[in-house]
Amino acid sequence: MCAAREGRWCRSQRALLWCVLVAAWEAAWGQLRYSVPEELPKGSFVGDVAEDLALELAALGGRGARVVSQGRTQYFALHASSGHLVTAERIDREQLCESEPQCVLRCELIVEGEMKVYAIEVEITDINDNTPSFEELQVHEEMIETTAIGSRFTLPEAHDPDVGANSLQSYALIGDEHFSLSVQAGGDGEKRPELVLAKALDREEAAFHELLLRASDGGDPSRTGTARIRVAVLDANDNAPAFSQAVYTVRVPEDVPVGSTLLSVTVTDPDDGSNGEIKYTLRKTTKKSSKVFQLEQDTGVISLVRNLDFEDDELYEFEVQARDGGGLSDKARVSISVTDVNDNAPEIWVRSALSEISEDAAPGTVVALVHVQDRDSGANGEVRCSLGESVPFRLERALDDYYSVVTARELDRERASEYNVTVRAADGGSPSLRSGAVLALRVLDVNDNAPVFAEARYSARVSENNAEGALVLTQAQPNPDWRFSQTQRPGTSGSQNGEEGGAWPNNQFDTEMLQAMILASANEAADVNATLGGGTGTMGLSARYGPQFTLQHVPDYRQNVYIPGSTATLTNAAGKRDAKPSGGNKKKSGKKEKK
Repeated sequence: MCAAREGRWCRSQRALLWCVLVAAWEAAWGQLRYSVPEELPKGSFVGDVAEDLALELAALGGRGARVVSQGRTQYFALHASSGHLVTAERIDREQLCESEPQCVLRCELIVEGEMKVYAIEVEITDINDNTPSFEELQVHEEMIETTAIGSRFTLPEAHDPDVGANSLQSYALIGDEHFSLSVQAGGDGEKRPELVLAKALDREEAAFHELLLRASDGGDPSRTGTARIRVAVLDANDNAPAFSQAVYTVRVPEDVPVGSTLLSVTVTDPDDGSNGEIKYTLRKTTKKSSKVFQLEQDTGVISLVRNLDFEDDELYEFEVQARDGGGLSDKARVSISVTDVNDNAPEIWVRSALSEISEDAAPGTVVALVHVQDRDSGANGEVRCSLGESVPFRLERALDDYYSVVTARELDRERASEYNVTVRAADGGSPSLRSGAVLALRVLDVNDNAPVFAEARYSARVSENNAEGALVLTQAQPNPDWRFSQTQRPGTSGSQNGEEGGAWPNNQFDTEMLQAMILASANEAADVNATLGGGTGTMGLSARYGPQFTLQHVPDYRQNVYIPGSTATLTNAAGKRDAKPSGGNKKKSGKKEKK
């Protein structure tokens, strides 16, 4: 016996260890599963996602983590301060899942800072919050007085939307000695009450019999519902109506117009008079199906009174009962299948996106997380995604219907400073339905371009009587430009080298030397290793070329070397004129000089 106890203890320990390992494995793969009862107040604890996914609370709070659910209602939310998943709404299991044995809600945890998504499943367990109820609280049955002992009559069934032990468990009949209760088990596991005639009827002895049918569930405490049954005893009717088939099956597309006839059920009854008159009624219908279909009680025609939607319900099942004027009846099952049509375009949600990106971002950088879904089924719900043409981005699948938009190659802000990326989705229907979304992304600049001179050599001729401010040299340049100007008027002539005391050169030798000075200054300014301008992106003039010339910035992006207040004839190395007015009262000569 001790060994048996130890064996049971070991088995329970192994089962517990297995549950722990499964939970750890699901968390490691980004899959969490929790279980909570229905009808919890808003804000109730569901699970500790931060602990189960090994996420830092700082990452959840500072990087924009949130929970999203499919559909219009968000049932869960994330407390960033604690990392707990909580209920965002009161959840009614019966409203969401009706009679489904298992009710599971799915959502995703989006961590924007890390561009990651985690799938979460929450099972909603049942509580005994519903009482068994009958569609008809007052039931009227009619029986001929010659009805044989042991005859059975179908009674209304109670409905309890709870599941498991909380669902309907038993029936009881309270009445007189003429009747007893028999409960049959249906093929679908449902309990079907039947009224059994236990003693012969005598209309002269009793024209009516009052009974009470009680239905109970298995909750603790148990909930019960009742229906009153009144049996009227009639004269003889020896033929019961009979349906032409036990099951009627029909398939209809979801876009069938309201008012359309879906099918007709028929019965035969050879009796005459009121005993052969048939009335049809619906039985075992849900609240939803009773609002969608209508049965003509005199003809057995079933028609549509509300639009169908395959995405909401694809199968309706109920029973039709035919009762003759003598109280005898028969029943048949009706199954209506709804087929899908391509009536839903793909839906695109941008769950997370960048608004700007550096042009030196590495290929494969994630810029957006996109969720794509189509509510249709089959080929109509298969979605193909693509990006607009001629953009340096591509799509990568992230999780199920999630896609990442990533850079496909290096970006270049000088070629394109911003992008409007179109995310397109098309389903597999015929014709195909399409939708799209646009991502706006700005490219940030990095210092990846050095300034470049348009010409390798520039030259200019000036005379000693040039006024201050005269333009000496100008050159179109794509980068911010500068002006090369004389800072003081020319001094006395006669200098042999043009560098003493501000003297202005008055002979060909000194003029050519000045041209060499200007050219050398420009070359030094273009040299990335030179320090004339004092830093990257600037130009400067060597101090050894005297105080007569300076290099100044001008707003029209030209490099200008000028003498204050004068004009000059400017040429480049090829002898072509390249002079333009410098603005204001500064002018340049339009004459062409020979060298």
